Amino acid sequence: MAIHGFATTEFQLVLLRRMADFHPELVERAVRRLGCTASEMREANKRWQAMLRSSRFPHGARRYAAVLGPPEAVLPRRIGDLDCTSQSWRLPLWPELRFEILLGPAGPAAPPWNEWLVRAPGTAVPRLRTVGDLVPWSCVVSDVAAAFPPAVPREGGAPTRWELDFTAPDGTGRPRSCTADFTWGLLQEVRARDDGAERP
Repeated sequence: MAIHGFATTEFQLVLLRRMADFHPELVERAVRRLGCTASEMREANKRWQAMLRSSRFPHGARRYAAVLGPPEAVLPRRIGDLDCTSQSWRLPLWPELRFEILLGPAGPAAPPWNEWLVRAPGTAVPRLRTVGDLVPWSCVVSDVAAAFPPAVPREGGAPTRWELDFTAPDGTGRPRSCTADFTWGLLQEVRARDDGAERP
């Protein structure tokens, strides 16, 4: 069910709008695949932000169900000592991924703990062995964390962004300290930290 014409296509445009700061050329191609224009992407983002501020727009998980329909999967999850629930949806732009939200004990009306793209069950995980394998849009946070432990997650510089500090070999096999930037959980870029200094 769509809210005032806002449905899956428009939601994907919202995700793309947040990624445009990193790779506008990838975003432009994805927008065309959706049969849309850059102006429609900006308008979708504007409407989404207005809906988030509206008291009439559903809160928590209900807002995503109102836009994307019922979740494809609802599964119990345990993170550390905390029990939570994962709800996920299929998005046509990224068939090998799912848009996932994590809900705490407060239930679907409360704000999600997390909202991002994750690897879909049963899909192939890319082979990540060196820094050169980390191609933009090729992997998600969990892919990189599993390939290069012990990776350290950090909040990004803006909403919907995450960072991951890790060490991986470069093309010569030399270990490099790196930071990967993700938007909505999807890899955007990798930056080398040549000084090797630990973050606080």
